[in-house]
Amino acid sequence: MPFVSDKVSNLPPYLFSEFQRKKKELEANGADVIDLGIGAPDLPTPDFIIDRLAEESRLAVNHRYSTYSGCREFREAVVHFYQKQYNVELDPESEVLAVIGSKEGIANLMHATINPGDTVLVPDPGYPVYGTAVHLANGRSAALPLDDANGYVPLYNQVDRATIEQSKLMLLNYPSNPTAATAHFDIFLEAIAFARENQLLLVHDAAYDMITFNGYETTSAMQVPRAKEHAVEIGSLSKSFNMTGWRIGYVVGNKEIIQALATFKSNIDTSQFLPIQKAAAAALKSNFSAVTEHNKIYQERMEKLHRGFRQLDIEADKPKGTIFLWAKVPDGFTSMSFADKLLQEAGVIVTPGNAFGSRGEGYFRVALTVTADRLDEVISRMEKLNLKGGPVK
Repeated sequence: MPFVSDKVSNLPPYLFSEFQRKKKELEANGADVIDLGIGAPDLPTPDFIIDRLAEESRLAVNHRYSTYSGCREFREAVVHFYQKQYNVELDPESEVLAVIGSKEGIANLMHATINPGDTVLVPDPGYPVYGTAVHLANGRSAALPLDDANGYVPLYNQVDRATIEQSKLMLLNYPSNPTAATAHFDIFLEAIAFARENQLLLVHDAAYDMITFNGYETTSAMQVPRAKEHAVEIGSLSKSFNMTGWRIGYVVGNKEIIQALATFKSNIDTSQFLPIQKAAAAALKSNFSAVTEHNKIYQERMEKLHRGFRQLDIEADKPKGTIFLWAKVPDGFTSMSFADKLLQEAGVIVTPGNAFGSRGEGYFRVALTVTADRLDEVISRMEKLNLKGGPVK
């Protein structure tokens, strides 16, 4: 009798894990590999957040269980953040829930909202975890097409009516992983209208909402009138405050969905370690000067890499946010053959676009998570390759 469930056995291989395996093999043979694959910030967590963690960790009372929804201080800090950043009012008791990072929040949200066989509209190209989360909840993913020509906004008219009628939930993500596309108010206005018209729940993943360049300011789905009737938004401190390993985020919006997720999670976990929640509250209630300084560094890296790609005749839009560049592979390559060539011949890891869905084919994603000197080295190595007219495999 097999002891592994079908839904785990049928999971597609996690492409990032395969590239990490190849990286270890090359490094074992003495290669200097520059990893631009996984979007894990290399900048430090701000000192004031670490100081708050240390302070709270010394208090015995904080070593007890958290309340299931997250401690009041953290939830009130989320309310403060939404008021300050977006002029959106939230009820800390019914419209805010702490999650153990946005990835966990997304996965458990699927279990809390969909039944076996329910359809979820997933952005294509989009974060692969969306489809995996739907699969693990025994749902069915259907592509919500996005493309470069339309600025990676949802192409609702390209989803057939039968699929829309079978759908229960729709996922969006701006600023976007992997495309770095950003959304203005009208995009969320249309998304909420589409959700209302088709009786869908909109789930907006705002994991990169604070990483912006050149004065660009993000929009929240919650800013649309009556958005809470049809939507929830997921936020994370992982990227904005370089707290990836801390695993802390939040879900805000529709009270019924917040309660459903809280009920589900109360049977799975007991929220996050209290000192982490209180340190995260300090981050959300800060003046964001640390975020601003880190954004300057990401922008400098983005500008440098964008210039380098232009010199190599590699097309890439200059993003307004995120820690990524989304670029077209040179003529003659597929996404995978190009990523393989960079890894094997230049010791550089990038993520092939097809890892993010069929519409990601022909592109690759680069994470801006190494120093400027290392990015100079990346460009130098790529200049030595024959990137024009390469073989399609």
